[in-house]
Formats: sequence, C-alpha cells, structure tokens
Amino acid sequence: MAKFLEKGSKSYSILNYKCPRCHEGDLFKTPMLSFKKPFEMYEKCPVCEQKYVLEPGFYWGSMYVAYALSGGWMLSTFGICFFVLGIHPLVSVGIAAVGVFALYVWIFRTSRSIWINLFVSFKAFVTKKA
Repeated sequence: MAKFLEKGSKSYSILNYKCPRCHEGDLFKTPMLSFKKPFEMYEKCPVCEQKYVLEPGFYWGSMYVAYALSGGWMLSTFGICFFVLGIHPLVSVGIAAVGVFALYVWIFRTSRSIWINLFVSFKAFVTKKA
C-alpha cells in the first residue's frame, strides 16, 4: 500500500474517517451509505477519548472545505461534460449539480474529517484512560 495511505498519515485518517489522534476510533456512528443518521458523529473517540468537538462551533470552518470540494466537483464535471464530451452547457451544469447532491454525505463527512485533521495530530500508542 502507498505510504501516504498507511496508518499514521493524515490521509489515512481523512479517507477512512478515523480519529486523527489514534487512527483507531471512528468519527461517525454509521457507515457512509447508511440512510439512518448519516451525519451523526461521536462526541469523542471510543478508543482514545479524543474530543471531536474542540470548541463550540468548531465545524463551522469545515464549510469552507465543503465549499472547495463541491466547487472542485462542479468545475471538473462541467469541464469534462462541456469541453471533452461536447454536452450543452445547461445540461453540463445539471449533471454537475446532480452529482453534488448525490455526493452530499461524502462531502459533509470528508470536509469534517479534513477539518479535524488540521488541528489534531497522530500520536502512536495512545491508550484509553482507565
């Protein structure tokens, strides 16, 4: 496996939605494709007890990350549809918009995972408090 996807790297924690401190506990209570409470997060890591909300309103900043992810999706999808495939501009925008709505849960979870990983570092051999 590529080194940047191994445990101990930020990308491992972000892409697997794991605790940024121990890389063991999950950030979210349900699987990605769960239709029951897909946005519900744990308050703290079930393994190392790292708090996931570092301060009130902590995840407001993840909106900027979500904006970048959705904007990147819209621009790249529109560019491929319009410039490469030659699809009409309005249809290209529609395809891109449908894609953003379909990826909403992924964008939400990934932006939160990126945001918390900006502020919490990996610490090997962290054990749960007794």
